[in-house]
Amino acid sequence: MANKKPKRKRRSFRTVLVTSIICAVAAIVAIIVVCYFIGLRYVGVKTADGSTVKFFGWVDTDTGEPIRGKIVYSIGLIADVDRDRNTISYSDGSSYSGGMDGILRSGEGRLEYGNGDVYDGEWNGDLMNGHGVYSFNNGDVYDGNFVNGKKSGHGVHTWADGSVYDGEFADDLRNGEGTMTVCLSSASGVYDTYVGTYLNDLKSGSGTYTWANGDVYTGEYSEDLCSGHGTMYWANGETYEGEFKFNMLNGHGIYRWPSGRFYEGTFENGLIITTDGSLVTDEEALETVGTYG
Repeated sequence: MANKKPKRKRRSFRTVLVTSIICAVAAIVAIIVVCYFIGLRYVGVKTADGSTVKFFGWVDTDTGEPIRGKIVYSIGLIADVDRDRNTISYSDGSSYSGGMDGILRSGEGRLEYGNGDVYDGEWNGDLMNGHGVYSFNNGDVYDGNFVNGKKSGHGVHTWADGSVYDGEFADDLRNGEGTMTVCLSSASGVYDTYVGTYLNDLKSGSGTYTWANGDVYTGEYSEDLCSGHGTMYWANGETYEGEFKFNMLNGHGIYRWPSGRFYEGTFENGLIITTDGSLVTDEEALETVGTYG
């Protein structure tokens, strides 16, 4: 009888699966090792405001500095970085050229936005930090200090119509002491001027507003309106010193005429009132409702 060949033992499906997984993992590890040694990296870094920027691309194997690759921002923006040229091109059409710290904008640099805005100035932690000039596409220009991408500190904002604010900013808004010159007619040089304090872009605290026609108010403001104690000087020589509310004479005050006559009493929405609440419209009747001289 002829000798029979022994049958080969078939490997189980489980053995085949485990072997395939081990081979796949080994191949992936080998690819990662090769990519690492040739300088391909995936890293995440923090910007000045704490947000994360992710980078995938080539780095210098000696220093670890990124050379070329893709940047993904937390807001969904994608960019191509080229460290050889110190440039970044963004998916929204913007472009940056200037100093960099790794993949973060740092030092002096220029950002040209896709909408036409341009920023020239200092950067730190990938954000506008320090002094810079921001030119808006509508003709406005801000020259001053920035903190984490927002106007903060002293700066000068010039509007396209010729209006100018020179003073303090915080979180992109006028906050603190400043001078606002409102251009009414650039051709004839007609301006209103406010010198005083702001809170979140609104006149607040104490200040002086001078109208182009010569009227002047100096006193307290609240939410952009004359509110509290103040003095109004009209160009015709009349004055009022007392309480204001909603830009009008409200409360106790003294009204004086150029002739030397005056009235001291109560006002409501710019009008003199009697103790029973009725309005006084006849100047001769003032003697009956307050101190009149």
